[in-house]
Amino acid sequence: MKRALIIIDVQNAFYDDSWGSRNNLQAETNISHLLSLWRASKQNVIFIQHISQNPDSLFYPENHSFQIKEIVQPIDGEMIITKEVNSAFINTALEDTLKNKGITEVVITGLTTPHCVSTTTRMSGNLGFTTFLISDATAAFGLVDHNDHYIDAETIHHSSLATLHKEFATVITTSEYIKNFIDR
Repeated sequence: MKRALIIIDVQNAFYDDSWGSRNNLQAETNISHLLSLWRASKQNVIFIQHISQNPDSLFYPENHSFQIKEIVQPIDGEMIITKEVNSAFINTALEDTLKNKGITEVVITGLTTPHCVSTTTRMSGNLGFTTFLISDATAAFGLVDHNDHYIDAETIHHSSLATLHKEFATVITTSEYIKNFIDR
């Protein structure tokens, strides 16, 4: 069985204070740990990088905030796919790349849980990939709902994971994935 580690939008843009309060400050450390294991076993790593055509956006390519965070910097030979929408599968080469490489299992990490991580996870499951979402290798920011009520980051994160688990993916921690699946 071939698998890929997908790292979604771990970009400097998410250091910006405009996002507000965030949960799981260890997400990038957990991603880095998984990345080290993937590299050591020479498995597929795919970075997803959000891009905007708006020069005022944090995701505009000329801005430092567009860059992938140093803690998980890609190395030569690792694929980087840019996307302009929430799903890493829409208008990108991700699906074809996975199929052409014979990859049947994807392990999803990155930012943010209710947005690009969730959307990509849903599509991965719907496209038939065995999908694992690493719960402590993703994070959320607090949001204001349609009634102008603030919902804290931890609640957003856990609610997002609950809507994905056992329907689109197996939601599991970094240590659980390593213990149960890394040496298969």
